Amino acid sequence: MTALISTMVEAWSELRIHKTRVLLALIGVALSVAVLTTVVGVGNLTREGMRVDSERNGGREATLGVSVYADPSTAQAPDADRTASVLEATVKRYGFTHASRVTQAQGRFQFPSGVQSVQLTVVDPAYGAIHRVDIAQGGWFAEDDADRLAPAVVVNDAFYAAAGRPNLATAPQVTVLGSNKATAVIIGVMPNRYPEEMPQAFMLTAAAQAVGAAEQMPGMGPELRIWVPAGMAEQLVSVLNADLAQQLPGAQVSVHRSDYAAYGDPFAMVQLMVSGVAALILLLGAVGLLNISMVTVRYRVREIGIRRSFGATSGRIFTGVMMESVVGTTVAGAVGVMIAVAVVKNPWVESKVAPGLEDYPAFPVEAALLGLGAAVLVGALAGAIPALVAIRVKVIDAIRF
Repeated sequence: MTALISTMVEAWSELRIHKTRVLLALIGVALSVAVLTTVVGVGNLTREGMRVDSERNGGREATLGVSVYADPSTAQAPDADRTASVLEATVKRYGFTHASRVTQAQGRFQFPSGVQSVQLTVVDPAYGAIHRVDIAQGGWFAEDDADRLAPAVVVNDAFYAAAGRPNLATAPQVTVLGSNKATAVIIGVMPNRYPEEMPQAFMLTAAAQAVGAAEQMPGMGPELRIWVPAGMAEQLVSVLNADLAQQLPGAQVSVHRSDYAAYGDPFAMVQLMVSGVAALILLLGAVGLLNISMVTVRYRVREIGIRRSFGATSGRIFTGVMMESVVGTTVAGAVGVMIAVAVVKNPWVESKVAPGLEDYPAFPVEAALLGLGAAVLVGALAGAIPALVAIRVKVIDAIRF
């Protein structure tokens, strides 16, 4: 420890002596590390935003979609009640904790401006967890919402605006026109996914059946969504296909993955591009510091020759010269990482890079460690070549210079 600490103290002293030569190089390293760490941090933030957006559309990793169609040979639709009971029994038998029926329908609602047809998605409460449903006001469905006398609905902001933006605490009613006219209660409002989104509503399966509001869209059959462990997804696809096909003879069963990772990692290309940019930045920082270090050693030939005359070994000279770069770049790297954290965690940057996130993740520790490790590596590489030049200096060189 004494040898290590003394070497670092000596390296810091040399840096202070030659600060005018190395200051610009260390500033360049600090900026390079800051850019490197920022690129990796922003890349991770972008990846998280894309992943969350994909999960809202296709479900979390891994989500299975189970669809039951009419047999093409007979063109006879499968019995809806039997299909529903088989799917419900299958969910209980396999112990799936997150499963939801999904039916795309057209619902008719009475707005202040008149009656309007709205895209109605009929689901179960687990749909919110499977698809990361983001609620801006109110909340998502609870299990006991199916027992309400007035059906509960969750709507998007376009629907909420068309309904006159009623107060959710005092007057959240909206009239739904089905076979049984009813007054629905708005319990939650979702933000629009894009500016021009049309009114959209969600209703529980039991409530939609009770009011007769689930007028199924042509060609859009009911589907079961199941959130399963990613490692078991492929096995469950084959097992459920065989199991349901046996229980529903005369129907065509399709079990498939609907989540973003069904065909591999779609964000691998983004990560590869980020890694390429980071490597280029690191290389530029190393070249700049190497040039300054080589010039510095040329100016220190006399000093090194005198140290050799007093018995300094080649190892001591090598370690001392290289540690000067390592200590300097470590300090510069720490400064660069702090700059990167300040940039990436800036609220304006977060809102522009990943606007769809509800809760922004903490600054990735791996990005900070990568930036600091890159600074140490640059210092070691940029100091190794000048150190090899330094150990070739002889005592007689001190007289020449």
